[in-house]
Amino acid sequence: MALETDNLRRYVDLIDDWEAFAAACERPLPVVIWTNPLRRAVLERLNDADGLVCSAQGDATGGGLLAARLKARGYGCDDVGWYPGAYKLDGVPKPGRTLEYLLGTYHVQEEVSLIPSVVLAPRSGELILDMCAAPGGKTAQIAVAMASEGMVVANDVRIDRLRALRSNCERLGLLNVAMTAHDGTGFPLDAGPFDAILLDAPCSCEGNVRRGISTGHRRPGAFLAGRSGLQATLLGRAWKMLAPGGRLVYATCTFAPEENEMVLDYSLGDDARIEPIRIDGLTAAPGVTEWLGQALRPDCANVARFWPHLNDTGGFVVALVGKEVAA
Repeated sequence: MALETDNLRRYVDLIDDWEAFAAACERPLPVVIWTNPLRRAVLERLNDADGLVCSAQGDATGGGLLAARLKARGYGCDDVGWYPGAYKLDGVPKPGRTLEYLLGTYHVQEEVSLIPSVVLAPRSGELILDMCAAPGGKTAQIAVAMASEGMVVANDVRIDRLRALRSNCERLGLLNVAMTAHDGTGFPLDAGPFDAILLDAPCSCEGNVRRGISTGHRRPGAFLAGRSGLQATLLGRAWKMLAPGGRLVYATCTFAPEENEMVLDYSLGDDARIEPIRIDGLTAAPGVTEWLGQALRPDCANVARFWPHLNDTGGFVVALVGKEVAA
């Protein structure tokens, strides 16, 4: 993996502890799951049938019920802490093949990937667009947080990826998800306005380095310019569909400022404000306000950069953008 981290040395001045970052990139990612509160009754029945005694008082997610089942089989199940009902698993050979998974009581999702939907803070009754949704983990988080009230429009340009999204929605029992198959750059404007939009943009995926995905071919220049052009077009389209007073989360699993802060700087106007992000239990580095000699809008400092060594996760960059209401 040393070669992979060498390819990321262009970010050395952005990282507080390069050695810790490089060491984190060498370690495999923990397996993380989150408990589906819509299937809490299923866990109760399973535990009753198996004679498992577990206090469910005050356990809205059913996470304690699920953890008791997994621990009874000898699996390691450590509380993630900042995300209610989420656990790091150890010793589960195929977490997507268990009875509990097939019954929709939990979903497997990388820990850092949980952050964008939490930052979006979905509310019951809202109309929300997940613009690049497949395979659907973040869509599922949003739908669950809305308690099946309101609607999530889950869009993806690729039909084959929507099949996985539909399968996950059915398994998890989500009732407030509508799926569409549009190129996000041309998503119908009359589908909005949306109260909130999640744009987890296609990117160069540098933050997946701990999953063994090579970054060796990713270099500054034409490749990043092409990616950032697509990202800016998607963001511009999303902004047109966001209601005044609404909120948009722009996120990527890459480190390049060309795909993050520079996209925000290029695409956002005076009616946008990048808001500070704080999640108790997680550490984030500030966003970039200058890159390659170019000064960026000052509120790019509010972008949250989740480097792998800060929380023992993969890499993600997340921005929460509010849309001003016209005077």
